Amino acid sequence: MKIENQLEQIAKSYDRHVFEHGKKDGLSYDNLPDYITNHPDYPHRVKDNKSDWEEVRRKKLKDYLSPTQNMKFIHFGCNLSLMLKGYDKWASTYFGVDISKETIHLLYKYIVENSLSIGSLYCGSVHETPFAESYFDIGDCIGVLEYFERDFVLKVIQEFHRLMKPNGKLVLDIPNILSPSGRSAMMVEEYMGRPDKFDMLPQEFEDLLKDYFEIEDSDMISAKSRGESYMGSMCYYFLKCKK
Repeated sequence: MKIENQLEQIAKSYDRHVFEHGKKDGLSYDNLPDYITNHPDYPHRVKDNKSDWEEVRRKKLKDYLSPTQNMKFIHFGCNLSLMLKGYDKWASTYFGVDISKETIHLLYKYIVENSLSIGSLYCGSVHETPFAESYFDIGDCIGVLEYFERDFVLKVIQEFHRLMKPNGKLVLDIPNILSPSGRSAMMVEEYMGRPDKFDMLPQEFEDLLKDYFEIEDSDMISAKSRGESYMGSMCYYFLKCKK
């Protein structure tokens, strides 16, 4: 599939979600087809969904970025997190990027209704944005890179590197294709109309990062320090920009 078609498909999927479900956080995962729920990887996904994994990672993300009033924060693939994940309470100045026009429209409405002061919102792909070089102090990109193959992921990383200040901090995640839960999540995403195309093992992804960002921490590193193998569905990386 051409990258333009993939981007359009992702945008349409999230547009449809916002149009149909409004302020609900995430698509409905009820009534999944039998080929997913009967797959041997699916119970691992169910177990992950019942854990507090996401809440723990979100707290670690904020602690790492340590937003303050003098910081500009860029949220790549922002979805509805400004209104649903507490980003509107951060002290830093918020900038959001999302490919879904319905998402951006709903966020603008939320901003006006709640008299919020932000930087700006941009509707478009994360690999090409209108912001100036070295403009942002901190940023995150959660649940985005999973949709793309290596060549496009590299373009996205290069854009992130362009936008972040020297030593700026960025948190992002990738699907762990070694994990049964990760593989099951990829099946669900495809069913929802936005197929995951991510095709790299964690080490391959880390090799892609090395010219642009220093890996200060990751789920892989944390697990290794405990003498464990990391088998979560998504792997978080905590990065410092090299410039």
